[in-house]
Amino acid sequence: MRGLQLAAPLLVAALVLGHARAGAEVRVFVTNEKSDNVTVIDAATRKVIQTIPVGKRPRGVAVSPDGRRVYVTNSNSDTLSVIDARSLAVLSTVPAGVDPEGLTPNRAGTALYVVNENELSVTVLDTDSLKITKKIAVGKEPETAVASPDGRWVAVSNETSDDVHLIETASDTVVKQIPVPRNPRGMRFTADSRFLFVASEQAHVVSVVDMAQLSVIKSVPTGGSRPVDVAFTLDGSRAYVSHGQSGDVRVLDAVSLRVLAAIPVGPRTWWTALTPDGRFLWATVGRPNEVAVIDTQSNTVVARVPCGTLPWGIAIANVP
Repeated sequence: MRGLQLAAPLLVAALVLGHARAGAEVRVFVTNEKSDNVTVIDAATRKVIQTIPVGKRPRGVAVSPDGRRVYVTNSNSDTLSVIDARSLAVLSTVPAGVDPEGLTPNRAGTALYVVNENELSVTVLDTDSLKITKKIAVGKEPETAVASPDGRWVAVSNETSDDVHLIETASDTVVKQIPVPRNPRGMRFTADSRFLFVASEQAHVVSVVDMAQLSVIKSVPTGGSRPVDVAFTLDGSRAYVSHGQSGDVRVLDAVSLRVLAAIPVGPRTWWTALTPDGRFLWATVGRPNEVAVIDTQSNTVVARVPCGTLPWGIAIANVP
């Protein structure tokens, strides 16, 4: 695939981001949709620090760019909870549209883009006031949102209309609707913002969107069943794809999309987050109510940490 040369720009960008706050404490935040709480784990000791009650059916979770705030969407409460990443206090709970799920802050950390599954929209909130500033119509059954590292785009996956809507952050308008294989869920931009990887759950494939062409240039079966999320190693050479039905994480060559390894994890392996140093990939495993820790050097599960009931989302904060 000509032009898909990721390693060098990914490495430079990831090293800058990963070590910007080298003295910070790394904490893992996991939303538990059946027990209505958030499990907080010390990434170094892999011990649960605290369990924080939030709204009903928490799902999406994201961290502010400065690592100071954690945002949680409460799908059945139609709200957003804001948690202080250091004190672990719930600072605010505010309206966030109907059935909020995935979310992402913009690069500057001044706005939050919250996906509303049953409203077919994205709610934009100002992070200072936590007031809703705009509603953006997207596709059918929107699932999650990811921001491009260059700050230009927010991509929204739509499970039922089988497409990705691209929101240009300068105007907060949808500028492109990109058809993708059936049931897109998790996505990830490469660190240079040139490509968007999309996991399509019912098509069992990962697709690559060229952001210059704004179209899919490649779709490849992962070998697993029902892929959900995508994460990259820091050097950009490998993509980790989680699978809910086959209960594993597949390791793909990020250029050829060839499967390099399959890591057994557990039933309903869904969302993932990489530690700032790139050494460990954390993944929610829904049925046994735990998160699994994958060593990216050995591609093995090296730890499991109990969470609340039916863990869903996961985010890692480099807390100053």
